[in-house]
Amino acid sequence: MMVKKNLSNVNKIAISGIVIAMYVIIMYFTQSFAFMQFQIRIATALYSLSAIFPFLIIPMGISNLISNTLMGGLGIPDMVGGALVGMITSFLVYLISKYKLNDWFIVIPIILIPGFGVPIWLSYLLHIKYIILASSLSIGQIIPAIVGVLLVKQLRKFY
Repeated sequence: MMVKKNLSNVNKIAISGIVIAMYVIIMYFTQSFAFMQFQIRIATALYSLSAIFPFLIIPMGISNLISNTLMGGLGIPDMVGGALVGMITSFLVYLISKYKLNDWFIVIPIILIPGFGVPIWLSYLLHIKYIILASSLSIGQIIPAIVGVLLVKQLRKFY
């Protein structure tokens, strides 16, 4: 295992830009199953990076804002709400790492925050009951949550 590197502000900005771009690109290529009632957002696995790089909390919100703006088509509530969900989820992932909890706890915010947060406005916009959306979105977040934990476990070998 390598010693944790101190990253300069330039490094942090560069990593933030790369992660935002990765999120948007992943969303672009998975948009057929990443939007509307049944969402499997593989890109949300990147929220887990906040466990190692806490400076990514705000960029994760920005990445969600950009992808919802370009591909979501549900307007301001989805753009702003998605950004907030991204930042809240990433912040909770960071706290799990800060308090040295097992990395598998990362699945909890990645599943529950988007799963229960997004339906708050999506149920109104899509005219679908909250509980139905919360159930389908939470189930859809299971795969990204597991991928996120596996990503963190691999990156911890280097950071």
